[in-house]
Amino acid sequence: MSIFAYNGGALAMKGDGCVAIASDNRFGTQFNTIARNNVKHHQVGSKVFVGLPGLETDNQTLLAKIKFRLKMFKLREEREMPVEAVTAMLGNLLYSHRFGSFFVEPVIAGIDEKGKSYITGFDCIGCACSPDDFIVTGTAQDSLLGTCESMFKPNMNADELFEVVSQALMASLDRDCLAGWGATVTILKNTGECITRQIKTRLD
Repeated sequence: MSIFAYNGGALAMKGDGCVAIASDNRFGTQFNTIARNNVKHHQVGSKVFVGLPGLETDNQTLLAKIKFRLKMFKLREEREMPVEAVTAMLGNLLYSHRFGSFFVEPVIAGIDEKGKSYITGFDCIGCACSPDDFIVTGTAQDSLLGTCESMFKPNMNADELFEVVSQALMASLDRDCLAGWGATVTILKNTGECITRQIKTRLD
């Protein structure tokens, strides 16, 4: 089994003036479930979230390195790093470890300086992909792709976006035995308002 078969999946999706990032709550090593309160996306700026599905030790190391670089940027520039710069920074960070890569496939979701939704995904060595609709990663990505393609529609408001992301995530988690045990969905609006909700899913 692949080293990437750890800790479920993550999903980011664009809306009209808002963006959603979601992940399941399972913490496990392949078929062994250890806990069900492990949220895999983290707020690293007022309008930036990072999703980190993958090996948990690498998740924690990578998150600490990201926060360190963001704090150094804020001290030096006296402003927060914009989401496009976070993307470049994270890509460089991953590529700098290409000979001993982190077993993580990160997702970035945020609001750019123009107030538009922004999402990006990476592979483990920092190659970025910035689609116009949604991006999925983790062990549930095969089932997430199909459900997101069938449910996504452009220019959704925050309530519609939450409904679509929640339904897509629940449908795909039921089809992946390495993910699930509840999910967390976060909606970020271009006003800076952030709404986080817990979703109940199957616990078997």
